Amino acid sequence: MEAKLQRRIQRYGWDKACADYEEYWKKQIEPAQKRLLEMAGLRPGERVLDIACGTGLITFPAAIAVGARGSIVATDISERMLERGREEAQKRGLGNTTFQRADAESLDFPESSFDAALCSLGLMYVPEPLNALRLVHRLLRPGGRMAAAVWGRRERCGWAGIFPVVDARVKSEVCPMFFQLGSGDSLRTAMELAGFTEVEVDRLVQPLDYASAKEAIGAAFAGGPVALAYSHFGRDTREEAHAEYLETIRPYRRGGGYSIPSEFVVAVGRKK
Repeated sequence: MEAKLQRRIQRYGWDKACADYEEYWKKQIEPAQKRLLEMAGLRPGERVLDIACGTGLITFPAAIAVGARGSIVATDISERMLERGREEAQKRGLGNTTFQRADAESLDFPESSFDAALCSLGLMYVPEPLNALRLVHRLLRPGGRMAAAVWGRRERCGWAGIFPVVDARVKSEVCPMFFQLGSGDSLRTAMELAGFTEVEVDRLVQPLDYASAKEAIGAAFAGGPVALAYSHFGRDTREEAHAEYLETIRPYRRGGGYSIPSEFVVAVGRKK
């Protein structure tokens, strides 16, 4: 798929998912985001770039970590996600935080202008993640850190069946290499090829818990990466796809809900 088309699909897809994203994913991805922030080791007064920030789930704790003397520049390809982030930042009184629409491969900032960069579960959607990492490396000051989290191996993410279910009906056009960075040492290798040193990698096994089939369906279809394709489904198609997806996660049913196995890979690297 052409990179331009993939970016456009990501932009409008996350616009569609925005309204449901936090409801179905905030608690589920919190452990990975907490580990990312621990590994990034943000300090008061630092200037931080948050890439693919979404609604700001990691932006806001980062803003608190760097304090009033520091600053966070949060970027995302989805304007609706950014709007939610701006509104929440204003409610929280976080004047050290700004939101800007930008593609991860075209970040227009001066070289060596950030102390740290974060990317929580966003690199999988970038057409050329190595290009994005090289750009981030250029934007960091010497000694700066890049911390990133991606989904792990496909076979360890029990929700992965959503992609063939959707693609059998309407092509979701989600990056075909979605799980690549989570396989083997791929994330470490990409960061090292981008110029980062002292790369540390941690694998985190964490179930995604949903209290009902309705919640599991909402997360998979409406609040995630296939939201744009899902928006084209008619009622009958939706019901059929829901049933098929629930069958793929049937082994993870716990009472009336689901505990779906998942794996995250979190890494941090430094610029010399």
